[in-house]
Amino acid sequence: MQTAMHPAFQQKIAVLAALLERSKAVRAEARTKIGDSAPRFQAANKGSTWDVIEIASGEKKGHAYSYHAAMQFVDVMEAAATRKLVGRQ
Repeated sequence: MQTAMHPAFQQKIAVLAALLERSKAVRAEARTKIGDSAPRFQAANKGSTWDVIEIASGEKKGHAYSYHAAMQFVDVMEAAATRKLVGRQ
């Protein structure tokens, strides 16, 4: 059984939805200004290992057992993504 939502909550949801749309537009505008120089991958510590994560999707692309190896992996992934973009143009 579903109960009715209080009008104050409905109003706040509408306000938050409007703010979300505005923030999406601002982020898209910022991405176009930044261009391709923004990082696409990051290394995240997961206990004794490091995960290499694509920032845009949050998808795990691989892992490494040391920070140094993870950063090399990130550099390789960034270089491959840059080559892929340059090849399209």
